Amino acid sequence: MSSQPTPSSLDRSGPDGAGVSVDIAIVGAGLAGTACALRLHALGYKVALIDAHAEHGEEFRAEKMGLVHLALFEKLGLDQIAKAALTPMLDNHTYRLGRLYARKDIPEYGFSYATLVNALRHAVPDDLLRITGKVTEIQRLDDDVRQLILADGTRVDARLVVVSTGLGEAIRRMAGVKRTVISRAHSLAFGFDLAGSARDYGFGTLNYYSKRFEDRYAYLTFFPIGDTMRANFFTYREMTDPFVKRFRAEPQAVLRELMPEIAPVCGGFDVAGPVSVRPVDLSVSEDYEQPGLVLVGDAFCTTCPVPGVGISRVMTDVERLCNVHIPGWLATPGMGLDKISTYYRDPVKIKTDRVGMRVSWYARRVSVGEGLVWKIRRTRNRLVRRSLLALRHAPAR
Repeated sequence: MSSQPTPSSLDRSGPDGAGVSVDIAIVGAGLAGTACALRLHALGYKVALIDAHAEHGEEFRAEKMGLVHLALFEKLGLDQIAKAALTPMLDNHTYRLGRLYARKDIPEYGFSYATLVNALRHAVPDDLLRITGKVTEIQRLDDDVRQLILADGTRVDARLVVVSTGLGEAIRRMAGVKRTVISRAHSLAFGFDLAGSARDYGFGTLNYYSKRFEDRYAYLTFFPIGDTMRANFFTYREMTDPFVKRFRAEPQAVLRELMPEIAPVCGGFDVAGPVSVRPVDLSVSEDYEQPGLVLVGDAFCTTCPVPGVGISRVMTDVERLCNVHIPGWLATPGMGLDKISTYYRDPVKIKTDRVGMRVSWYARRVSVGEGLVWKIRRTRNRLVRRSLLALRHAPAR
């Protein structure tokens, strides 16, 4: 492990051809990349964090997490930083078949993705090299060094390059990594705010699950972010579907048609501001095992947000890479495939990725699957839930 550099040794190089050398260069300062940088710096490594933008812009992505997700931040020593950007909530109301099915105190947290990422970025210490710029080239100098060249001439030599650019393809292509989409337009998520204060609503969070196959949605969830009641609506439609255009134009009317039972407790679905839309593909990587380079989070694979496994998958990558693998890799010379492959064969990572992909497929099929098996499962689930609802709402004797 190298000793920590002084700030003067981390001056950003310019177009004169000067450069810097680090243990790990991280390309992409989203959730995964910034978390990696903070953890590796805390472990005593010399780190460069590179991103095209000094601040993370607003982006509709993950907006809710639970205790299992927060536990991964804790393993990285980042839970207190994260908590400052989270809104805690309890009193979860779940509706199925149009009726209140369960009410539980389930600890969850709402957040703006950009606010969370920027909170982590603002926690980056002065002696961790941050570079705002665009990587234009990746070269392998020898068995132990990769060199990144930026658009302004900056050169960064690193024993290991961590690619955490999410859905961005430029760095992956430079490295020769391919992305294969295995389910295009797998799902479509809508995000919007309800009018008024979150304190005005009679619940902490509310989840309303689809009643009918033909409606082609999984569920609608309401939860607070700060004093705003936020909504995520997860559907199985494509951007070209006329439903999308209508929902963006008149979300209140559509929600009243789909779920009139909860309109009174949701302020009549009075929507404040525009509706964001995010199409989701399932994808995997190929040719990713390369000396001196490793992929984390969405740069490695993408799953669906419907089952809520995205943050677990991303932060598991970060935790295993930083806490388990990198310390061993840097303890000896070289950064060959014998080292890199141990991360991709990590049983915890493999299980998390497989579960994420499996539940992404299951959530879609059980909601809108056309085959006989899925029709039978939906019928069975509906009968079981009707019976449970009847028991719960039966008058006491």
